[in-house]
Amino acid sequence: MKFSKLSQLFLVSTIGLLVAALLTSCAIVTIDYVFVGNSTGSGAGSAGQIQTYDADSETGALRSGAATVPSGGINPVSMATSADYANLYVVNEGSNNVVHFSITGSGLLTQKDVVTTGANPVFVTVNTAETYLYVVSGPAPSVLTAYSLSSGAIGPVAAQATLTLPDYPTDTIVPTGVNVLANNGAVYVSAYDQSAYNPGCSPAPTCASSTANPGWVFGYTVGSGGAMTLSSDSPYKAGVKPSAIVSDPTNRFLYVTDFASNEIIGYTIQSGSTLDFLINGPFKTGNEPNAISIDPRGKYLYVSNGLDSTVSAYVIDLTTGTPSAAVNVTGSQQNSTDTTPVAIIVDPALGRFVYTANQQGNSVSGFVLNPTTGALKATISGPYPTGDQPSSLASVPHGNHSIQTVSP
Repeated sequence: MKFSKLSQLFLVSTIGLLVAALLTSCAIVTIDYVFVGNSTGSGAGSAGQIQTYDADSETGALRSGAATVPSGGINPVSMATSADYANLYVVNEGSNNVVHFSITGSGLLTQKDVVTTGANPVFVTVNTAETYLYVVSGPAPSVLTAYSLSSGAIGPVAAQATLTLPDYPTDTIVPTGVNVLANNGAVYVSAYDQSAYNPGCSPAPTCASSTANPGWVFGYTVGSGGAMTLSSDSPYKAGVKPSAIVSDPTNRFLYVTDFASNEIIGYTIQSGSTLDFLINGPFKTGNEPNAISIDPRGKYLYVSNGLDSTVSAYVIDLTTGTPSAAVNVTGSQQNSTDTTPVAIIVDPALGRFVYTANQQGNSVSGFVLNPTTGALKATISGPYPTGDQPSSLASVPHGNHSIQTVSP
């Protein structure tokens, strides 16, 4: 069969359009930017850095994104973003500072301002009104500090609270996490009493001389000007060694991981920000749970287990707050990561992907979240290499995803 030149041109044009359409349909679309806090080397004094990854909207797979930037200090152990996703706050434990970065629409970070803390900062969070930045630091002293925020910039201290046990005021309190409710009305700190729980310390009678309960949650109501008032009956007992803390987006439930007992301790949040234990808890985790996250809908809860190198998945009963196992296709609640996960997040754009920072694996593991069951499945091509000893994660939606809402 012979074609005229016009026919040949039409055929070539048609094929070209089909190929272009195919390439467009296969194009990788970024749904989130994932920030990973790690170090430039394996030494204790190695400078910290923040690496940026682009998350694929279809698979959740990560690829290198905007340029890596210095964290502004040593050992970036915690990160948090503002509710408008325009600001990132990084806690550098090794240099006692908190660094503020602006975030562009392409995920590029630019350092803006720095504040110095009096003791080692361990965790940071931002209220949804973007008016206060909460940083918990310690021990010696252990303090919760609320910094004023103005257009993302860190301002002066608005309020401060020292973490002490009323009946054991000289005990050493070690904070491990901080969480502010979505309604901005209360803030909670997880901590343990090192004077009552200090395994491996020698001589033991000297190191663990207190008879206090070892694990605690300190609760504060937030008032005018950011003032923090200790909640009624606070602090609340929280097992042996609380390691992480999170609340659901409806301000009804609070969850704490117990590193020593391999459990989640659940609470209902009452009026005045007081806490009551969930009646059927605590709830089993893997070994040495150290981080916890809830999806944007408040339906699913995920815990990283450092010793097992796994993620435990749970479905939250929206009436009672009870978490129950979310079983994957292999029939297990546990999902394998690379070695020693220490941080975990759910992507904020659609709540479809879960990521862990694996401290000993020097990597990030990714999972696809089943929105119907909460079960997880590993993303393709993972785990994804990072710098040395990644210890913190944060994520912001890309483009139009940043203005949509994933409601409970």
